[in-house]
Amino acid sequence: MGLLDRCQELFKTSNLYEVLGINKEATEAEIRRSYYKVSLKVHPDRAPEDPLATEKFQLLGKLYAVLSDKEQRAVYDEQGVVDEECDILRQDRCWEDYWRLLFPKITVQDILEFEKKYKGSDEERQDVIQLYVQHQGDMDAITASALCCSQEDEPRLCSIIQDAIQKGEVTAFPAFTQESAKKKRARRKRADRERQEAEEMQKEMGLDDQDDSLVMMLKQKQKSREQNFNSFLSDLEAKYSKKSGKSQRGKKAKK
Repeated sequence: MGLLDRCQELFKTSNLYEVLGINKEATEAEIRRSYYKVSLKVHPDRAPEDPLATEKFQLLGKLYAVLSDKEQRAVYDEQGVVDEECDILRQDRCWEDYWRLLFPKITVQDILEFEKKYKGSDEERQDVIQLYVQHQGDMDAITASALCCSQEDEPRLCSIIQDAIQKGEVTAFPAFTQESAKKKRARRKRADRERQEAEEMQKEMGLDDQDDSLVMMLKQKQKSREQNFNSFLSDLEAKYSKKSGKSQRGKKAKK
């Protein structure tokens, strides 16, 4: 069965862009990030309850290989077909290795460097505004999804949103403009509790240096957002995955 037929069977659509939740005009960066997010949902280690997870994960690798190749993407865009015999879809490729080559695990230093560049940047502003629109002004959801965000960052995020509202860039959602003091206090208490839990976990594991403390904080932050796919580390990994892997994939992707 061909790639498009398997997409229809496993993802209920034969449109490669729809499988990734993007449109035909998506940039290479958007395709890459969407592939990362969708593949995480079916990664065998993250979806053990899905008997088809491995097959879905492998299929997504093939799909991304097609869309990330300029020639193959052009053929698909123009004719709506995929060359099943092309080298990039060879059967001996280990798609797990291919995925890890594209998205190597980030280090604490990566996170610290990213945070310095990200906070206060245009990218952060765009992300915050997007989250504001997506969650219709619900600050609980916004702060839970925003990158590099702690309770101390909330006033800064609110300032970004207020500026966008004043400039007419977004709608003034009541959930934001009329948020009650009670809800704000509850959010701060929740953040304080999560921070305390992270500190206790850190002590139990005997971690006391800065790097270990940061790792524990991030793990706790991820745990508290278990129901939200766009967790801190997942989004950060997608944004900060090393570009060097792309140029090396042809050398290391073989099983």
